[in-house]
Amino acid sequence: MQVLVLNSGSSSLKFQLFQMPEEIILCSGLIERIGFTDAKFKFKTENDTIEIVENIPNHKVGLELLANQLLDKETGVIKSTDAIHIVGHRVVHGGSHFSNTTEITEAVKDKIQALSSLAPLHNPPNLEGIEVAETIFPKAKQVAVFDTAFHQSVPEHVYKYAIPKTFSEKHNIRLYGFHGTSHKYVSEKAIAYLGKKDSKIISIHLGNGCSMTAVKNGKSIDHSMGFSPLGGLVMGTRSGDIDPAFTFYLADKLGYNLNDINKLLLKESGMLGLTGFSDLRDIEAEAEKGNKACQLALQMNVYRIKKYIGSYAAILNGLDAIVFTAGIGENSQFMRQEICKDLDFLGIELDAEKNNCRPKSLKAVNTETSKVKILVIPTNEELEIAKQSVGLFETISN
Repeated sequence: MQVLVLNSGSSSLKFQLFQMPEEIILCSGLIERIGFTDAKFKFKTENDTIEIVENIPNHKVGLELLANQLLDKETGVIKSTDAIHIVGHRVVHGGSHFSNTTEITEAVKDKIQALSSLAPLHNPPNLEGIEVAETIFPKAKQVAVFDTAFHQSVPEHVYKYAIPKTFSEKHNIRLYGFHGTSHKYVSEKAIAYLGKKDSKIISIHLGNGCSMTAVKNGKSIDHSMGFSPLGGLVMGTRSGDIDPAFTFYLADKLGYNLNDINKLLLKESGMLGLTGFSDLRDIEAEAEKGNKACQLALQMNVYRIKKYIGSYAAILNGLDAIVFTAGIGENSQFMRQEICKDLDFLGIELDAEKNNCRPKSLKAVNTETSKVKILVIPTNEELEIAKQSVGLFETISN
C-alpha cells in the first residue's frame, strides 16, 4: 500500500511517500516559499535529488508540480496517481470534535474550516491541501490526523480555564494542545527505549514553533500550548506565555486593534521581536559575537523551558526521561546543554561529549550516573501520520 503524507503550512508543503506497512520511504521533499516567484521545490528518492526554483503561486500549483514529479518517467516513483491508496494530511486544530484519525468527508472539511479561527496560520492551508489533493488523487482515501488528538487525554482539571463555565460549555474554550503527532511519535520511541510502560516523560519539541508535553504511561496529561498555538514557550515569532492584561494595554493605551494585536503576538514577537532574527542558528551565531539582545533572548528561551520541566516533573511525581526533538531540539547542542544545566537535583545530568551530536536516530546524551535519561529523538510526523492513516482502515475493515 502506498501512502502519501502531506503537511501543508501557510507557505510550505512537506511530503513523503511511503510503502506501507514496510515503512519504506519512496520519496520525500519540501516546497518552500509558496506564493513567491523564487519558491523552492526539493524532491529526493534513493537514487535522485532534484531541486527547482520557480514561481509557485499557490498550493494547487505546488501539488500539481509534485504530482508531475511523482509521475516523471526518469526520476518518478509511480506510474499513475491511482497508485496512491491513501493521502494522509496533518491538520493542526481538531478542537474537541476529533480525538482520533478521521477519514475526510464534506462534514469533516466543514468542521476544519469552522476551527480556522482557532488556528488561523495553520487550518486554512491544511484545508487547501486536502481540497487540492482530492482533485489530483481522486481515487485515494483522504485522511486527517489532528495535532490536537494526542492531548484529548489531558484531564478536565488541567484543560479547563478559570473563567465562567459558560465559555467552556457553550464555546469549547479550553486547552487543546498541539504538535501532538510529534509528541506521540517521540514519546512512544522513548517508552520503547526505557522498556517500561509505567513511564514519566517530558517531551520537548523545539522548532520555529515550540511546545512541551508531560506524558504519563504513554498519555498526554499536560501541555504548554493551550487554546491556540500561541501560549507556552518562547518561539520563533510567537510570544508564548504573557500576561493577558498586556493586550488590554495595547488596545486602550496604544490604540492597537484586534488584528494589530494578533499580528504582534503571532508574527512579530518571540525571538524575532527580541533580536530581529527568527532562526535560532542566526541568534546563536550573533550571541557568540557578543550581541547582547541575542544572548538575553537565548537566556529567556532556556529559562522558560526549564520552568516547564520543573512544573511537569512535579505533576508527574518523578521523571524517567526528557526528550529533545524537532529542528532545534535535534540539532542545537547549545540549547540542550543550557536547558539541562543545574538540573542535577532532578537527576538530570548531561554528558557534554555525547551531546556533541546531530543524531539521525534515537541517542541518549546523559551521563552513566544520570537518574533521568536525556534522549534526542528525531521526530517523524510524516511516518506517524502514515501509520495512523493505515491503522484507521485496518480498524474499519475489522
